[in-house]
Amino acid sequence: MRFGAVVGHTDLKQELMEMVDTGRVPHAQLFLGPEGCGKLALAISFAQYLLCEGDKQGDACGECSACLKVQKSIHPDLHFSFPFIGSKNTSNNFLGEWRQAIEENPYLNVNQWLQSIGAENKQGNINKDECLNIIRKLNLKSFESTKKVLIMWLPEYLGKEGNRLLKLIEEPPEQTYFILVAQNQELILNTILSRCQIVKINQLNDEAIVEGILDRADISGEQANSIAHLASGNFNEALSLIDKKENDNATLFLKWLRLCYKGNGVQLVDWVEQFAKVGRENQKHFIRYALHFLREYMLVKLTGDKNLRLQEKELETALNLTKVIELDQIQKMAKLFDDCYYHVERNANPKILFLDASITLNQILKTPKVMTRVK
Repeated sequence: MRFGAVVGHTDLKQELMEMVDTGRVPHAQLFLGPEGCGKLALAISFAQYLLCEGDKQGDACGECSACLKVQKSIHPDLHFSFPFIGSKNTSNNFLGEWRQAIEENPYLNVNQWLQSIGAENKQGNINKDECLNIIRKLNLKSFESTKKVLIMWLPEYLGKEGNRLLKLIEEPPEQTYFILVAQNQELILNTILSRCQIVKINQLNDEAIVEGILDRADISGEQANSIAHLASGNFNEALSLIDKKENDNATLFLKWLRLCYKGNGVQLVDWVEQFAKVGRENQKHFIRYALHFLREYMLVKLTGDKNLRLQEKELETALNLTKVIELDQIQKMAKLFDDCYYHVERNANPKILFLDASITLNQILKTPKVMTRVK
């Protein structure tokens, strides 16, 4: 992937190319940014520019042997590491699926990736065997280039196993470069962070997303603007909205709210039974959407501004809820969803967890409004 194919980030692309051109490439960098900002796409483009053997004039040449192999993710000196399933697996077992996934959408999120390899109810990880595999690969001589590059997508999934890579990151073999691609700095070991130069990548603005959409889809400018507004800086979300009128999580969440408000026990149990089958990664994705909805709801509640990053039905529901749900209830709901996320990550029984959450949500929604007395 050449820099020209990456949406937005014009100034950052120029900085990364100048870094290579002037020979000032740090041996370990952390590309840090929110979901859908294009950090993985930038990392792959940077790796291609670094390995390119042709005439670079404002971008990798795209024609030399190295460029052609990077574009297919088969360059022998470009290595990938990413979350996968199975305690005894390594990323080598999923390279075919990985190449297909990033070719189709280098802006994908971890939930999309894990579901594409059949994660279902399993959570992703980067394990001990993967770390040992990385050490072995990077200590070998380079095959074709004078350089070796490792792109690790989401080092948050390393956990304490990251300690195994500290010496290699601090003192890598000559001309060996680490590019870590992350979105949650707090989940990465401080000992790894201290060894990396952090490259902060901002979320995309609406103009960049509109331009990216129009390059990829045959839709009107008005439709592209609408999608960009809803995507909230997330190009992966924008791509999903092109062909999808309504977000599945939106439909599911609004249904759950209605069922919890009614408080019909049979219907709630049926909803929980179905939701428990979707798998932990999908459940976590659903909770993140719920928190997004609450954030947008608070904006309309506090300011009355209807220009929210919600789809038509979501906005309609949010406006109707302003008559029913007060800010203190939203605060309790947000804490409830945060707690659910915490317990899902720790393999709580989903039926018990979400039935309890449904009952608690019913109690929150049915709490009498607190009337403020005017003195």
